[in-house]
Amino acid sequence: MLDILSWLISFLILIAVLGIVLFQLICLADLEYDYINPYDSAARINSVVLPEFITHGVLCFLHLMTGHWVMLLLCLPYAYYNIKLYTERCHLLDVTEIFNQLPRAKKIRMYKLGYLVVILACSIFWMVWAIVDD
Repeated sequence: MLDILSWLISFLILIAVLGIVLFQLICLADLEYDYINPYDSAARINSVVLPEFITHGVLCFLHLMTGHWVMLLLCLPYAYYNIKLYTERCHLLDVTEIFNQLPRAKKIRMYKLGYLVVILACSIFWMVWAIVDD
């Protein structure tokens, strides 16, 4: 039963990270279509970048503590990318350069979204496997 609970928590954390990335994509799309000004868009995106990194770090730690090694290995490249961005101080969007960074920022968030959907599908598979196994 504890294994099912850990998969459920993992699923909920993944949904939270997906929601944060979708929020960032929506802010970038609003900026692209001129529904929001650059300052507000950058402020909104920058306010959720660190919670995204922390939430994904918690997910990796959960997989490490519960012994879900395959999922941990799937989550590590995303965590490495986040750590690399943070250590190089490239994780925040600059208000003055946001229009120049817009295509690249959208592309990065789309890759993140696709990667998280794959991880979510694997997580659902392993959760169903744990339910059937019990």
